[in-house]
Amino acid sequence: MLKIKQELLDGLAAELETLSPGAGAKAAFESPKVAAHGDFASTAAMQLAKPLNLVPRQLAETLRGALRARVEYEQWVSDIDIAGPGFINIRLKPSAKQQIVREVLQAGAAFGTQPSNGQRLMVEFVSANPTGPLHVGHGRQAALGDAICSLYQTQGWQVHREFYYNDAGVQIGTLATSTQLRAQGKKPGDAEWPEAAYNGEYIQDIANDFLAKKTVKSDDREFTASGDLNDLDGMRQFAVAYLRHEQDLDLQAFAVKFDHYYLESSLYTSGRVAATVQKLIDAGKTYELDGALWLKSTDYGDDKDRVMRKSDGSFTYFVPDVAYHIAKWERGFTKVINIQGTDHHGTIARVRAGLQAAGVGIPPGYPDYVLHTMVRVVRGGEEVKISKRAGSYVTLRDLIEWTSKDAVRFFLLSRKPDTEYTFDVDLAVQKNNDNPVYYVQYAHARICSVLASWGGDLARLHAADLSALDSAPAQALMLLLAKYPAMLTDAARDFAPHDVTFYLRELAASYHSYYDAERILVDDERVKTARLALVAATAQVLHNGLAVLGVGAPQKM
Repeated sequence: MLKIKQELLDGLAAELETLSPGAGAKAAFESPKVAAHGDFASTAAMQLAKPLNLVPRQLAETLRGALRARVEYEQWVSDIDIAGPGFINIRLKPSAKQQIVREVLQAGAAFGTQPSNGQRLMVEFVSANPTGPLHVGHGRQAALGDAICSLYQTQGWQVHREFYYNDAGVQIGTLATSTQLRAQGKKPGDAEWPEAAYNGEYIQDIANDFLAKKTVKSDDREFTASGDLNDLDGMRQFAVAYLRHEQDLDLQAFAVKFDHYYLESSLYTSGRVAATVQKLIDAGKTYELDGALWLKSTDYGDDKDRVMRKSDGSFTYFVPDVAYHIAKWERGFTKVINIQGTDHHGTIARVRAGLQAAGVGIPPGYPDYVLHTMVRVVRGGEEVKISKRAGSYVTLRDLIEWTSKDAVRFFLLSRKPDTEYTFDVDLAVQKNNDNPVYYVQYAHARICSVLASWGGDLARLHAADLSALDSAPAQALMLLLAKYPAMLTDAARDFAPHDVTFYLRELAASYHSYYDAERILVDDERVKTARLALVAATAQVLHNGLAVLGVGAPQKM
């Protein structure tokens, strides 16, 4: 059906080109808002009428006649209607819709994917400082980042997943001090306990393991504790390695993997920060005021100029960000997406301003940002605000342990990133249609059960006679299968993995309706094989879509 759609689109383009040179490039089909109006719709007549000085509906009638005369429209289209001021509604023959079943079965796991486009994309996400376990906000970011990576991979991009973290600075110093205090036997609530210290029980765990001279290993580092209470730098390094290991465990439980961990400290030790500042000075985009160095960020749309180097000689936090993104560009990533919390909104203008001011060839609007809100967690009808382990927030691993990796991923991806979201733990463990991830996974498992009951060779279904798939429920299901590739393209373009969750829920509902309307394992071999082919194709698309989200497609439930 996808090939048929392209043939019909090419035919429309040819007729528009005949009417007005250049108009063919704008040929497009839309999905009618009301299914009864047809399968494809075109607004070409209304768009073209004014420049041609024609009445839109009359132009639509002319187009209808021309399209009907074309071979591909005669073969695949049952009717073309004109509605309203000039909408062209196209209704396909059942035989056209049936082709999607064959296309899905032949493509398998590759259905919906595009060939390589030769371009590289970096997605930076999670990027949590190693000062504690990952919280549910990090979980939302991990789900978003991983799903956006998968979406772009379906569109032919070579995708690189990167985790950037601050392994120095005030927060790391606070982590070391908190660990030392715990090692000395002090605890939150004591008179000597600083207000800024970290209070979670995990700090005591770090202190205990440091005193026991343990060795910790994470994806990017390994460190053995000295056990010396006065070794504050050793405690710092041990605590960072310990929490990097803990975060590795969090990410493993969430089935998220990174290609590279990038250290903020390396931007200083490699001289990148100093080189970036010098580039900005040499470009004449800075000035000195009150002992500080300022960036003329208002030249690039920022609401005010920004301090780069404070009077004490330290750099503000956006300066290494600029250096980091110059490094991304120099590493060949022409497109970069940063997944961050909405609290980072203020950094966007100044980072982009710094990149433009540096004059290194980076285009405006680089990088792209996807900002997400935090997540409320509700359990037993009440909000859960703290974790015994973390001390002040619910951790990602808490959420996974209470529900499942699949539920957490699907739920956290089920809304637009910038909308508030409440994670209902009780709903996530329910085994009924109210639970969206269960509803979608059950549709897949239900089809697998039907195919297992049949027990035949799935390869036989590729050559099935599909003419029996002419009922309204079957036609609706096939049309929905055909929308999958375009949905992926749109979701990638809009950074919208929630569109995938919406689509999967709609596809599951369409399958459940079809299953309730028509028995699949009937006596008539031709009808049975056609229906089995349809549901096998549906299972494949459900599987493919869930894989984009990083969610499993169980065969039994």
